[in-house]
Amino acid sequence: MPDPRLELNIQFAVKKSLRPRRSDFRRWAKAALMADAVVALRVVDEKEGRSLNREYRGKDYATNVLTFAYGADASGSPLAGDIVICAPVVAREAAEQGIRMKAHYAHLTVHGMLHLQGYDHETEAEAVTMESVESFIMQRLGYSDPYAENS
Repeated sequence: MPDPRLELNIQFAVKKSLRPRRSDFRRWAKAALMADAVVALRVVDEKEGRSLNREYRGKDYATNVLTFAYGADASGSPLAGDIVICAPVVAREAAEQGIRMKAHYAHLTVHGMLHLQGYDHETEAEAVTMESVESFIMQRLGYSDPYAENS
């Protein structure tokens, strides 16, 4: 079976100093890909992140990552969706957790890609499954397990 294909449109609404390179995002997204997908990944500022979270989730604050999954149609077309990562939240969380910002971006990209493909963490069982897949992918990418006690 051939590797899944990824069409990734990356958009930046923040300064270059606040985010990794396009090639990093491509590598991270591809590592979490299990089915053909068409994805728009946008790195945003706090204002845009807060606006989207308020409009689509009813929560009046910027969150680290939002995923909008549109699924695939019956014709077998690729999965489609948008992933929005909020740069200031990523920077703040990385500093608070004592982890490299690039590692946190990698984790959130993987996390968003898994949501796009149907993974969730609403129940304990779902969280255990999703976190174990995230941990595996992150370690395969050369990063620490984001859910380990000392990562």
